[in-house]
Amino acid sequence: MKKILCVLSIFFLVSVFGFAQDQQADRADSAVPGPGRPQEQSIGVDTAQQKLKEISITKFEDAGFWKASISLDEGITTGRRLEGAPGAKTPIPDEEEIGIANVENDTFVLGVKTEFFHRGAASIAVVPTRPINLAGVVKTLSVWVVGRNYNHILKAVFQDFAGKKFELTIGKLNFSGWKQLIVPIPAEGVTQRDAHYSTLTGIQFLGFRIECDMMETYGSYFIYFDDMRIVTDLFTEEDRDSDDMLDTW
Repeated sequence: MKKILCVLSIFFLVSVFGFAQDQQADRADSAVPGPGRPQEQSIGVDTAQQKLKEISITKFEDAGFWKASISLDEGITTGRRLEGAPGAKTPIPDEEEIGIANVENDTFVLGVKTEFFHRGAASIAVVPTRPINLAGVVKTLSVWVVGRNYNHILKAVFQDFAGKKFELTIGKLNFSGWKQLIVPIPAEGVTQRDAHYSTLTGIQFLGFRIECDMMETYGSYFIYFDDMRIVTDLFTEEDRDSDDMLDTW
C-alpha cells in the first residue's frame, strides 16, 4: 500500500512540474512574435479601419427631380409631392457635421400613382433625372415606403465603380402604413473602389423598379417614398494622407 501511495505522489509531482513548464513556455512564445502569430498591436486593425456613417441621400422634397414611368400599353403613371415626413421620426444626430450629406428640410414625400389598363406583367420605374452618387464604400441602403399592402416587389438599380449595372431586391410591399425597408450592398460582385487608388470610391443609384404582381395589376395603385439613406464607410475619404498627391496633372 505504501509503495502505491509513493508512486502516485511521484506521478502527481511530475504532472504539476510539467504543467508549470508548459505555462512558462506559452508565455515566452507569446512574448516573441513569430511566423503566423499576430502581434498584439495589430489585432483588430482590419475591423478598426472603418468609419461607418449614416447619410440621408434624399428626402424626396423635389418631385420634379423624379420621373415615374410604365410601359405605354400597361397603364399611366404620374408623380407628385405631398405633405408628410416619416423619416423625420428617426433623425441623424450628426447629419449637419457631414459635409457631403444632403441636409434638407423633411416636409414632403414623393407619391406615385399608376392606373393599370389590364392585368399583366407590369413594371413601374421611379428614377432621378440624373444618377445619384453614393460616396464611400456603401454597406446598406434604406428608404421609407408606403406599400398599400400589395404583393408588388420594390427593387433598387445601381451602377458600380466599374460601370456594371446591378439590381437588388429591397422588399415586398405587402404591408400597411409607412415602413423603412433596408437592403445590404453585397461585398462580392460589386466594385466600389479603384484597386489602385483607395481614395476613388463610390457607386451610383439609378432608381427604383416596382415589379408588379400580375394578379394585382388592376385599378389604381399608389406608392409613397421618403428619406432614402445609406450607411457607408468613409475611412478613405476622411483619413487620406495629406502628403499623397492627386493624379490630376
